[in-house]
Amino acid sequence: MNIEAIIEGLLFIVGDEGLTLDQLQEILEIKEEDVKAALTSLREKYAKEDRGIQIHFLGDRFKLTTKKEHKEYYKKLVETPNTNMLSQAALETLAIIAYKAPITRSEVDEIRGVYSGQMIRRLVAKGLVKEAGRSDMPGRPILYQTTREFLDYFGLSTIEELPKMKDITIKGQNEEEIDLYLSKYQEKEEK
Repeated sequence: MNIEAIIEGLLFIVGDEGLTLDQLQEILEIKEEDVKAALTSLREKYAKEDRGIQIHFLGDRFKLTTKKEHKEYYKKLVETPNTNMLSQAALETLAIIAYKAPITRSEVDEIRGVYSGQMIRRLVAKGLVKEAGRSDMPGRPILYQTTREFLDYFGLSTIEELPKMKDITIKGQNEEEIDLYLSKYQEKEEK
């Protein structure tokens, strides 16, 4: 088992949330010293000039972050017109935030069924979503809502101009509910 590779993957998956030393130890089922050694080795590898990411210890969590010396390139990426098109996942996340705002990232995750932190960060970077305070839930997670730029992007004057959920239909939808996952992705029968 390559502990460093697993830690790298875990930190990538959790994104901004990061992981504590205790969480890494519990997930990997290894001694604290072994987790620390793997993290130290990874940090040293990422510190080299030929790497674009690094591991930071922020708060009480380890997180993968980009290097500040490359900031100007990240900014260009966000501002480049070709990267301003929204993917299906971005549109899905944006729709959830637009209809359910203010909403936390974990609530978006629950609706989408996948981790949405990276997508929300992209939408914030594009100026379509913004922080709208903190929830009263335990941990006081950040609340998100759409921005004025969102309204401009979609040609809306107010959020109330969004189509009502009851007016939205899926092409080919009957009166019965469609399971979108099963309708598109069906397992092949073995022969």
